[in-house]
Amino acid sequence: MTTVYLSLGSNLGSREAHLKRAVERLHSPELSVVRISPIYEAAPRDLPDQPWFLNLVLEAETSLDPRRLLERTQEAERALGRKQTVPKGPRTIDIDILLYGASIVDQEDLKIPHPAMTQRRFVLEPLADLAPDLCHPAGGRPFRDSLAATLDQPARKTAFSIRPPPPKKGTA
Repeated sequence: MTTVYLSLGSNLGSREAHLKRAVERLHSPELSVVRISPIYEAAPRDLPDQPWFLNLVLEAETSLDPRRLLERTQEAERALGRKQTVPKGPRTIDIDILLYGASIVDQEDLKIPHPAMTQRRFVLEPLADLAPDLCHPAGGRPFRDSLAATLDQPARKTAFSIRPPPPKKGTA
C-alpha cells in the first residue's frame, strides 16, 4: 500500500455535501481514507470571478497505481456532476492527486507531485495540518516552508468537518 494525499475542492451548490460525497465515493478497499484535514474556505486562484471554495486534503492508503488513481478521481468527479464548462471555473467537485508516496510522475496528463501545490495556500495549509513535517519528493523541502510564502492568499479554517468513513471490507 502507498500513502497518497488528495486535494478536494468545491464551490458550487452544497459545497460541504459535495466534499463529503466525494470522500465516501473515493473510499474503497483499494483506496482507504485514513485522515481528513480541517476544511478551509478559500478565494479562487486562477479565475477570481467565481464563488469561494471549500477545500480539504485527505490522506489515504492505496493499492492503485498512479494512473488508476487518476481514473478513480475522475470517475468520482463525473459521478458527482462535475462539468468542465470553463477551464478553472466553478465546479461541484475538483479532486487533485498531490502526492503518491515519494514517487515523481511526469506524464502529459498526470504530474505528481501536483505542479502548483507549493503555490496554493488552500492545499498547503490543510496538508500541513495532516503532515507538518512532510517534504517534497523532489528536493526534500518541507511543505510548511512553502506555506509561509502563500499566507497573503485569502483562506480561513471553517467549523465544518468530515470524518473518514469506516473501513470497507474486501481485498485490495
